[in-house]
Amino acid sequence: MKVPEEIRKVKRPVNTIVEDSGRDGPKRYSVRERSAVKYVPGKNPQPHNGKVVGHIINFKFVPVDNKASTEAKPKMLSYGSVALAKSVCDDITDDLLAVYDAGKVYSIMSLAIIRVIRPSTPLSRVSAHYRRTFTSVFFPGAAVSQNSLGNLIDYLGVDEDRRKAFFLKRISSVMAEHHIAIDGTLKQDNSTVNDLSAFSYKARVKNTKDISVIYAYDIEKMEPVCAQVFPGNCIDASAYSTFIRNNNIDKGIIVADKGFPPSKIKNELNSRPNLHFLTPIKRNDVRIKDNDMLSFQGVLSGIATNVLYCKKQIKGGRYLYAFLDQSKSSLEAKTFLTKAKQDSEFDYEKYCDKKDKFGLIVLESDQDLPPVVAYTCYEERWKLEMVFKYYKMDEDLDRTRVQGDFAVIGSEFVNFISTLITCRIINKAQKSGVLKEMSYGEMMDDLSSAWRMTDAPLNVPASSDDEYWVHTLNTVMETLEKLGLSVPAAKPEPKKRGRKPKVKEQSETTPRRPRGRPRKVTVSQNTEN
Repeated sequence: MKVPEEIRKVKRPVNTIVEDSGRDGPKRYSVRERSAVKYVPGKNPQPHNGKVVGHIINFKFVPVDNKASTEAKPKMLSYGSVALAKSVCDDITDDLLAVYDAGKVYSIMSLAIIRVIRPSTPLSRVSAHYRRTFTSVFFPGAAVSQNSLGNLIDYLGVDEDRRKAFFLKRISSVMAEHHIAIDGTLKQDNSTVNDLSAFSYKARVKNTKDISVIYAYDIEKMEPVCAQVFPGNCIDASAYSTFIRNNNIDKGIIVADKGFPPSKIKNELNSRPNLHFLTPIKRNDVRIKDNDMLSFQGVLSGIATNVLYCKKQIKGGRYLYAFLDQSKSSLEAKTFLTKAKQDSEFDYEKYCDKKDKFGLIVLESDQDLPPVVAYTCYEERWKLEMVFKYYKMDEDLDRTRVQGDFAVIGSEFVNFISTLITCRIINKAQKSGVLKEMSYGEMMDDLSSAWRMTDAPLNVPASSDDEYWVHTLNTVMETLEKLGLSVPAAKPEPKKRGRKPKVKEQSETTPRRPRGRPRKVTVSQNTEN
């Protein structure tokens, strides 16, 4: 297409030509350089055009900006919440690197951390949060597009051997004397294309299908050890032995609830001499009456509440531990009588049968433990319930949000890492005293407002007085310092209380008159007669 004369007359670099693309827009007239000339015998020289060096815009030559063609990178990103998650997950990254490819590890950790700092984020929004936070600095080049993460989750679900290898490294860190709490939770999954979604025993109330997720929790370290997905209609007792075998739990003391009876793992206990159990039995169990477990032997010392106890060895070498908490006993009695009053139905025989067992807990174990240790271990099991609370409420992982079987399993593997990071964050915040001043959600919200320059050195701890912070409030900076994410700035020495002494002038240094009234000096006079 012919280029207008007024465009060709615009001043531009030598050895260039102007081309008309024919499309409206600011870059319609491109300026190309002459790269070479080919001489053909008997014919005119044939010029060859090279790359575009600029454009004619508003009758002016505008050169091409090579820097603008590259992808723009932000100079500052959200730092605080990601830095807190990164400070507790370095060993998790190392364990994953020992099992998975480095590229997949960066994608797994990026997705897991974003699920911690931004709960209920769908896969389509992960890349946006990846780019606006320091996740892209700590784990650069991670594939976090929606399609990439979908393929990654399917891959994690398919490759069972690598998942087991990762969990095996986690379980190997459990000491033989540690107590492992095991419990399950249900997650809503109404998918019609996977076999894990099924109606659970709570379906009558919820009217939804579920999947079952069983967790093992190290009470001493206060963090989950492993997890596994089961169909929603699979009760905990049925999955108990499979969970022990598949995750190769071979040491520690299992602290479970009534839904995990030790009879279901009899073979696993016999083949694992370092694996033991501490499990409650039902209040109507005949062994309570046969062994006279309500004849209490004393009161537990070293705990806040008043708890009666009874310990006895039964047939087979096992031990029963009975505990009666007086505060729980009165509360259960009050609840029973209140319900009877509301229903206008009081069964005296039923009341007499239950009144001695209000507040009663009877534990069965294959170990000879001091009663106070057995009671404390079972009471510490509530921490696993707190993990499920974080899992469903703080991390908003109460729904699967994926469809296929392998996708569900792979997504739960990432959720396990997110839950592990969350537990460590909460433990760190509790030790530093931050959670005494604010809630977990408020802390994460405040930390996300702490932005930092991307060119800040990563091999040097952040300092509160360096020049890399961006519009960070003093209160947020104090939280960062308490969590060990920023080195406090040196504070000046406190000033002495009171006024400074007045500097005396030279005139004031002259000797003063003695205190008191001056003496009267008598002068003798000689009188001549």
